[in-house]
Amino acid sequence: MIPRDLSKDIKTRLQSINGQIGGLIKMLDEDTDPEKILIQFKAAQKGLDKAHFLLLDEVYRKALAIKISETVEACPGNCGNEDRIEFIRKQFPDLELDNLTEKMKEIDVLKAKLEAYKNG
Repeated sequence: MIPRDLSKDIKTRLQSINGQIGGLIKMLDEDTDPEKILIQFKAAQKGLDKAHFLLLDEVYRKALAIKISETVEACPGNCGNEDRIEFIRKQFPDLELDNLTEKMKEIDVLKAKLEAYKNG
């Protein structure tokens, strides 16, 4: 489920983009200068990219939070990776979208090591 405030933000952005697209159609119907049309296209694309980024950021953060939680639970306290798990957990709130995927891979490796350790 997408948090309400994020959903509202994305919907507001999409409504704005919808208005920009309506403006683009009108500009094309009125044979507006192509340079002005291009500027409007860029503005609409930028707005769509931002809405997409906000949704991706939310999805990746949830996935990483789940992976961190599962990995912490799998570590009995003497797994040898406690420091790394704690480091990633503390970094979590400040991670940028680009770093989220990297940390997801890292936590997956740690979790696999813990599973192997646990299964002996």
